[in-house]
Amino acid sequence: MKHTARRSFLARVRAALPTLHPAERRLGEFLCDFPGELASYDAQELAQLAQVSKATVSRFVRRLDYSNYEEARRHAREEQQTGSRLFMPSAKSPQAANALGDHLQQGKDNIDQTFSTLTLDDIDAVAHSMLAARKTWIIGFRASRPLADYLRWQLMQVIEHVVSLPGSGETLGEYLARIEPHDCVLLFGLRRRVSHNRPLLDFLRKTQATLIYITDEGAETVKGVHRHFRCHTAAGGPLFNHVSVMALCHLLAMRTIELSDTQGRDRLRQIETANDILDEL
Repeated sequence: MKHTARRSFLARVRAALPTLHPAERRLGEFLCDFPGELASYDAQELAQLAQVSKATVSRFVRRLDYSNYEEARRHAREEQQTGSRLFMPSAKSPQAANALGDHLQQGKDNIDQTFSTLTLDDIDAVAHSMLAARKTWIIGFRASRPLADYLRWQLMQVIEHVVSLPGSGETLGEYLARIEPHDCVLLFGLRRRVSHNRPLLDFLRKTQATLIYITDEGAETVKGVHRHFRCHTAAGGPLFNHVSVMALCHLLAMRTIELSDTQGRDRLRQIETANDILDEL
């Protein structure tokens, strides 16, 4: 039995991504987003969906240590039968009568799967890093941007020097040049990840700042980061479900406030005093 036999299909894909050729990598990234497609289509149909050749599909499954496409497809089907929503075909939509319940259940499932691999020590380590940092930087693009802004807004209650970037009309370089080893950086890398996500990670590692990487469950393992939080974002329709990401942001902010001690409480009092003076609720 091959050493990969006990690994899940998605784990095999993630592990292989850094070694794949461009066309194979495109197929691998497609399957990280929609692994259920392999269970649902034959090799020719999958090749058309991922915009690669059938030969690329054949090479890809062999790189995952499957003897052929049907073996890989059978493995994906087995995982689909466990009830994992991640392996449901992307084209399948819930029936109208069950839509509300299905969407709510999907959000609950995503939260359960995300936090099943996290501990309070993981959360507290990030909170302490942000509290001790000279400056905290939060970076997000596309769907990640409003989540980065939300986390910054909450952290401002107890952390004075926290910035979300890039700002409108500004370049990353204007900020990246100012990141120092005593800083903390939280990078959101939710799909669809921007093309410069990888070089950005490389640059941030070189700054020697504390680096926290927040992604979806399909992201490959990244070396050189202090914490990598994978949030499950499976959904029954065309939009990713970010409930678990918001839950993680909320918990990070709450624990940072709770661990901020006297300095944090003093800042909270100052904020409330300013709000009273300005008659703001």
